[in-house]
Amino acid sequence: MNSTIAMITFRAMLGRRRAVLLFLLPGALLVLALLLRVTGTADLDISANVLQALGVATLLPLLALIAGTGVIGPEIDDGQIMYVLTTPVPRRTVIITKFVVALVLVVGFAVVPVTLAGLILTGTTAGVVPAYAVAMLAGAVAYTAVFTALAVASRNAVAIGLIYALVWEALLASFAPAAGTVSVQQWSLSIADALTGASQIDSSVSLPLSLTLLATVTVAGVLLAITRLRSLTVASAD
Repeated sequence: MNSTIAMITFRAMLGRRRAVLLFLLPGALLVLALLLRVTGTADLDISANVLQALGVATLLPLLALIAGTGVIGPEIDDGQIMYVLTTPVPRRTVIITKFVVALVLVVGFAVVPVTLAGLILTGTTAGVVPAYAVAMLAGAVAYTAVFTALAVASRNAVAIGLIYALVWEALLASFAPAAGTVSVQQWSLSIADALTGASQIDSSVSLPLSLTLLATVTVAGVLLAITRLRSLTVASAD
């Protein structure tokens, strides 16, 4: 990991307009959690639905998409990435640094706020909130790797990411249970399901398969991003 690249990336991400979404989305969730708590409607069923529907299924993939594509996509589009590629910094170090920065942002703006929202709603009742926190952390790693690789591989990364997160995972997986085997959301929920006996959490994928797929997707995403960035270097030299 390169500290200079990390610092520049953090400044760029938090200085762009898209950074507003990093604060706005989790802020809205926390406000909703407070309202539900104040009105006395924050029972376990409602809390689990909020954490799953707004946290795992919505906030996590959207912020991972924003962070994963934002840490490197704009630099590739405007050509600024060439300034980095002409330095002696290894391409794998560039990608790993970008990935870590994106992951830190996802954890800070998605995993932590969702966990706080859960604690506001029901505390640690039945271990639901801790289970969701661990599940979201695992999902954050996989989502970030996928969207970072997508940003290097395609100029349409945001559109493709939205189609996957909102169409495939949110719609198709709901109507076709078999689609859950190709869903980071379901793999993450499998971890939460294993960590608590609460009936409100249920996943269509077994835990061993989920852990294997999460690890495979994460490693594959990082390796693909490194490979594509190396190809970009060769193409620019020609």
